[in-house]
Parts: sequence; C-alpha cells; structure tokens
Amino acid sequence: MQEIAELTFLEQLAKRSKLPVPEHAVIPLDRKTLKSLLDSWGKAVIKPDILAGKRGKAGLVKVVENPVRAQQEINRLLNTEIGGKMPRTVYLTRFIPAELEIYTAITYNSSFLGLSLTISLKGGMAIEAVEEKDKRTIPVDVYQGLDAYQASQVLSDLQCPKKLISPFSRCLVDFWDFFITSGMRMCEINPWRVTPAGDIFACDFKATLDDSNFKARNLAVTFPEYPENITPFEEEMKELAASSYQGQLHVSDLGGEWVLPILFGGGASTIIIETLVNSGGSPIFLSDFGGNPTYDRLRQAAAVCFKHYLKKAALLLILGGKANNTLIDVTFQAIGDALVQEAAESGPLCLPVVIGRGGPRLAKGMTMIKETLETLHLPYVIFGYDTPVTLVAEYAARLAKALAHLRKP
Repeated sequence: MQEIAELTFLEQLAKRSKLPVPEHAVIPLDRKTLKSLLDSWGKAVIKPDILAGKRGKAGLVKVVENPVRAQQEINRLLNTEIGGKMPRTVYLTRFIPAELEIYTAITYNSSFLGLSLTISLKGGMAIEAVEEKDKRTIPVDVYQGLDAYQASQVLSDLQCPKKLISPFSRCLVDFWDFFITSGMRMCEINPWRVTPAGDIFACDFKATLDDSNFKARNLAVTFPEYPENITPFEEEMKELAASSYQGQLHVSDLGGEWVLPILFGGGASTIIIETLVNSGGSPIFLSDFGGNPTYDRLRQAAAVCFKHYLKKAALLLILGGKANNTLIDVTFQAIGDALVQEAAESGPLCLPVVIGRGGPRLAKGMTMIKETLETLHLPYVIFGYDTPVTLVAEYAARLAKALAHLRKP
C-alpha cells in the first residue's frame, strides 16, 4: 500500500482528474512571491506535507493574510513533529471561503462486501465524530459505477441545498471516476468547500493506492520520501532489522525510564507493554524479537539495546509467551553474551533481571542465562512458562518502580 497526501495529489494527480482544486504553491518562496500570492488570493492556508492525520487538531493548518505571519508559520511548521513524523516540506493553498463543508470517502466496506461511498454535510471534522443521522454510506457497484442520480438521491436525503445538488453530484461522479481509474483502495476528500457563490473545491485529499492493482502501477507517480523523527537507537535498530529477514527486530522508543524490555511474541509484547504502563513500570521502548532469530542477529540487537539504555534502566525484563519454534537456549545465550559484552565495555552492571519464558529447550536456556547472571553478580527472578506474562510484567513494574524511587536523592 502507498499513501498519497494532498500535495502529491495537487502536484501530480489533480490535472488528470476533473476535480476542482484551489491554487497552491510550495516553499521556498521569496518575500516578493509570497506577497504577490497573498495579494492575489487574499488569504492563504499553510499546511505541512506530512503523512499524518489530524493536522488541523494539532495546530498545523494555519490561515494567514500577510507575508510576515506567513513566513513565521512556514518556519514553525517545518520544524514541528506530529506522530513521530516530520514534514517533507510546507505548501500554501488559496483560502476558499465556505458556506458549506462536505465530507466524502470511497472505500472498501465489509458490510457491503465491496466499495461504498460515504457523504456528510458536516465536513471539516473526523467522520467518527459525525452523528449517524448526518452521514450516509451507500454501496457502489464496481461495474456500473456511480451515477449522478444516485449521488443526488443521497444529497437530497441529507437535505443538501437544492442549488448545490446538481453541481455537486457531478463532482461526486468525477470523484468516483478518478478513484476507480487510479487503482485506489481508499480515497477521502475532507472537506469540499462550497463558496457563497456556489463554487466547489476539493480542499484536502488523502488516499491509499493498491500496489497490486495495475492501474496504480501505471500512474507514473513519483512518491516523495517523508522524514521521520526517530531516535539514534531506533535508527540503529532499523538498520539492523533491514540486514536480514530471519526473525523480527521491532522496536519503538516510548520515552520511559525504568524497565528495559527484551520481549518476544508479537501480541504478547503489546500486552506486556500495556501491563507495564498500567502498572507504572515506565517501559523504555516497545520490542518484539520473536520469529526464531539467529544467535548473531539477536545478540547484536540486544547489544544495541544495552548500549543505549542498560545504564539508565532500573530493571531488565526478558519476557515472552510460550514459543512454538523459537529456540529458548539460542535466544538466552545471545542475550547473556550481549550482557557480558556490555559489562566488559562499560563496567560492572547493577540492576535486577526478571525472566519469564516458555518453549523449546527451555531448561537448557534457563540454565545458561542463570549462570551468566550469577557470573555478572546480577540479582534475578525467573518465572516458569505456566505464569501468565501479565503477572510477570506487573511484578517487574512494581519492582522497577520501587527501585527507581530508592535511587532518588
């Protein structure tokens, strides 16, 4: 799947559709050009080009009238993060005064086992926040398509102003035609803004292309790369994960302070993190190292985790559900060797270790990690495979919390 943001649509796709869109400009813009645009448009809407939703709620969509304020907002938005992502650039669109805002989306709907069109005259807000009485979703036959009569019926049902029903029905037909000829799985315009004079503009756009659809492959769109605001730890783990596909190396920095979690098991990892958070354990990151990783791969991953966070942590948690094919002795040997390496490079370690695991060669793995921890003089608690991971996570969270408070001067 490939996401398409509004700027990519305006620059590369709008011309091949019949959808009416406002004029736009992309930075850098010198002061003279900026002033000329504002003189021509009256007002401009400044937006970051970013693959993240809810830009308006995050204060990242601003209406400006003068060049000084415009430049201030451009500079601010260029350096504003949303959802861990950073803008690729910033762009301006002509401000469209609105008498009415309309929400539309075409997507695959499990209720209809096919495509559907959703319309609401309460545009400019998340569709989930719109009351059921103010929106309509209808099935669209992929072979027959959407016709103006269908569209006008829905608009009439929503009590759309009569003067707008005919022109906006034609816009909806063009919206459908653009969707179905582009190989999309989802396409949303929110909002369409209708001026007091009755002119209609598609003022925000997002879509998802189906990479397996030949129509999407034939679009000849150049997809931009969007920067992400990730930590050095995440960057290092990302490079390591990309070096091989045997075993999972998934991490996401959570900004916690106490529990360093080396976790296994996909869904189990998420449950463990939720339990740690709810129990006040302040996990440093989310991790999932399942999928039977090789010894070298897991040792390198554990070494990266320890290098960045072991000295900071109040507790090391090694936990996962009962594995089916991940060899416990291999994974525990890798983690133990990474601990020994960290102690050799950074000096003696001083934190408790809590362990819970089940799976093939468990007894051998537990014996190996126990011997390593005793060699390093690290206190430990080991839970068997019959202890629920949530109980182990609760115990670890409470212990880490108590130890962290003891550290405070």
